[in-house]
Amino acid sequence: MTESPSESLSDSPFNRNIDDKKNDIVPEIPIEIVSEEEMALLEAALVSARASFSAIPAIRSSTFSFRSNVRSIKSITALSKRRLSGCSEPDIEDSGGLKSAQKKTRMADSFLHRFRKKGLSVTDITATEWCEKQMEFVLLVGKRKVSKAMKKGSARHAKLEEEVVKKVKVRIESIEDRWALKLLNFVTGVNQLLFEGLTRELPLIGFAEGVWMVGVIDEIRMPVTETIRNPLLVDTKTRVKDTLPAEPQRRNGRLQLMCYKYMWDDLVADKFPSKKFFDFFSLNPHHILSDEIREMTANSGFPAETLDDVVRYYRNTCSMLPPAHDQLLLRYELQKDHSLLGEDEFAYDSDWVKNQIQGCLEFWLGEREASYTPEEERWKCGFCQYSSVCPAKNGNHNDPPS
Repeated sequence: MTESPSESLSDSPFNRNIDDKKNDIVPEIPIEIVSEEEMALLEAALVSARASFSAIPAIRSSTFSFRSNVRSIKSITALSKRRLSGCSEPDIEDSGGLKSAQKKTRMADSFLHRFRKKGLSVTDITATEWCEKQMEFVLLVGKRKVSKAMKKGSARHAKLEEEVVKKVKVRIESIEDRWALKLLNFVTGVNQLLFEGLTRELPLIGFAEGVWMVGVIDEIRMPVTETIRNPLLVDTKTRVKDTLPAEPQRRNGRLQLMCYKYMWDDLVADKFPSKKFFDFFSLNPHHILSDEIREMTANSGFPAETLDDVVRYYRNTCSMLPPAHDQLLLRYELQKDHSLLGEDEFAYDSDWVKNQIQGCLEFWLGEREASYTPEEERWKCGFCQYSSVCPAKNGNHNDPPS
């Protein structure tokens, strides 16, 4: 069922009128350092359209105005709080030592250990919420095929990024160089946000619920009022048809944005564990960065000699930022002409997003088998390339007990 957009967001502090910006001087788009293969480490397998980016976003320059008088869906529906179904593991062992050994065995055999040794992406979390069994097929059989719609969506994101970003490739000589670039690109993106009020494709790296997570925020806006200083996180979804998505799709989009806020707020609270970062990724904090990167950092105003220097810049930058706004914004565009179909402005729910992440981790850590999508959402199977071999399609399955 499609709901009609309603309520204009023109009075929102996060929307500025185009007419108010006509006389603005368009700033020159600055340069940022990027490396080949960067985005491959930031976005994981399921959404192939994003996993193949060749460079990480650059310093951005806000060269356009936020639209006002757009149609919106403010809180399209009451926020769905469906918990991922899990199962309680029978406690058949009386020996604590045996439990510990079995837990270690599960960890060693887990999908996280086998396929995501460098951490999960937010895409992994949302793909798991969409259908754990599909995620299992992706890991064991292969990635989803890239559809025309996915390619168009990827192209639209690239176009939006190009409006405020100029990319420049730089040669990297070590794993420390690669991670330095990730962190530096966050710093430069935040600088653009603070000075220009807008940044796009901002990479996030953080530690959440005991695992390393990465993600890329579509867009961050600073409010145009002096009374509100919390940045607004925005994600744009493209639609093939001129209709708004079903509730499970909206829920999945909300989860994505809530994950970003969860990570953002942790970072600004100075919860980035530097030592764990160096140890987990086997990095030498005192490694001297390449000449090219050191020159770039010096020209950018924050000279760095080692990876440890860059990590300190990263943490210091995070400590200067306020938490993200509790209101989050999903935008839906029509692919063929980029017209705005509607907007879903909704409130952050910390308990819900934590429960969702923890439920996903039960699957990724091997604590239970993959669950199937619930009966009322089995229409998803009609769009799944694995449906012909999935027991759910043939009715030959038993969901784990909840």
